[in-house]
Amino acid sequence: MEGTMTDSQQQNIQDEQSNLEDVDSQALKETAEEIDEQSEIAEENEDTQSEQSQEPVFAEPEEPIETTIESVIEAILFASDESLSATKLAAIVEITTRQVNEAVKTLNERYKAGNHAFRIVQIAGGYQMLTLSPYNHWLKKLLRARGDTKLSAAALETLAIIAYKQPIIRADIEAIRGVAAGEMIRSLMYKGLVKITGRADVLGRPMLYGTTKKFLEVFGLNTLKDLPKIEELKKPEG
Repeated sequence: MEGTMTDSQQQNIQDEQSNLEDVDSQALKETAEEIDEQSEIAEENEDTQSEQSQEPVFAEPEEPIETTIESVIEAILFASDESLSATKLAAIVEITTRQVNEAVKTLNERYKAGNHAFRIVQIAGGYQMLTLSPYNHWLKKLLRARGDTKLSAAALETLAIIAYKQPIIRADIEAIRGVAAGEMIRSLMYKGLVKITGRADVLGRPMLYGTTKKFLEVFGLNTLKDLPKIEELKKPEG
């Protein structure tokens, strides 16, 4: 009967469809493998570029220079954006902490004799190179306040409570301020000024909060003992 396929014809069509599916499947597999290879190459290039971008840039001296313990420590502190303990400096330079302290003293004497604008001072339990305060007037013209370091009056109030009362739980902070403090604490933690120091031994074991090393660095304190005494603080005019 016309229009009716034989079993042989139907089998041929099924075989062709199967072959097409196999071809399509193989093509898709090859395409996927090619994409994977290109992706791996791209990732390798990105890693290489990232490594290259992270390499420090050094100034080439016009003449050969002789390095000393003092000059090495000076270079390290000049390049560091945070205070470094005498122990850490000693490990980097491969000397004793006593030699570190002596080198810092020698450097500061040189800076003073040369009327330099900076000194190596003790900050947050370590050494850091800082500009002297008489130059603040000109530096303020250079520096621009960054949004992530600006603190509102409420943030400063919360930070002061934590600094003086630490370790302290959120409920006690809120009891002193009279308002909710959860969001403010999270903001201070995001800025790196406050951290979780543990849990209180009371019902519910709430988290305890305290200040960080960055807090000491930002406010120019060596330890928490350098915080102004409560009685020394000026009372707000009412």
